[in-house]
Amino acid sequence: METIKKSTFEFLNILKDNNNREWFIKNRPLYTDARDNIESFVQAIINKIIDFEPIMKGLEAKSCFYRINRDIRFSNDKSPYKTHFGAFIVRGGKKNGDKFAGYYIHIEPGKSLIAGGAYMPPTPWLSAIREIINEEPVKLVKIINTKDFIKYFGKIEGEKLKKAPKGYHTDHPNIDLLRFKSYLVENEVNDEFVLSEKYFDHVLNVIKAMKPFNDFLNNY
Repeated sequence: METIKKSTFEFLNILKDNNNREWFIKNRPLYTDARDNIESFVQAIINKIIDFEPIMKGLEAKSCFYRINRDIRFSNDKSPYKTHFGAFIVRGGKKNGDKFAGYYIHIEPGKSLIAGGAYMPPTPWLSAIREIINEEPVKLVKIINTKDFIKYFGKIEGEKLKKAPKGYHTDHPNIDLLRFKSYLVENEVNDEFVLSEKYFDHVLNVIKAMKPFNDFLNNY
């Protein structure tokens, strides 16, 4: 069973205090070891997901893995590197994150989480999600009220419109669900648990609990 190594957390903590290109190049082996650890972990998760998400067959962790380099073009923070590792497990890899709901694994000291859903979906997808909610509200309500959904996520997260979306009235019986601009769920995990042997199975359990929600969002 794959585990997250303590050395991976140590690398991220050191990087946070030495976030510059000179240090990174000099210590690239530390980055390579940490990256390989996360990629191996994610690949092992994918290999298990295939059992209940056959559409993920053939998916490679490297196509889900986000680069550690930050895009600093439009940011006041010019730190060149992220201080976390992230991977979005979704059909076709992370490039399809604006098309399908998937499973996001975020590893960062003090801020690790497992999340998923639809983050800022493009207008056609968002409109389709709202249409499904309008047509089958009971189905979504049933999903978000299951024991496992509440246990791992509590509720749907995401920014909301202040008013009703175009085409819907403010007195719509499911207006609270229709006002979301993102449909997200997340499960936060403390450092000790991330580094434990229990974390791998926990990630799988969270993903299984999330699957009906993602399936609903992808049903368009």
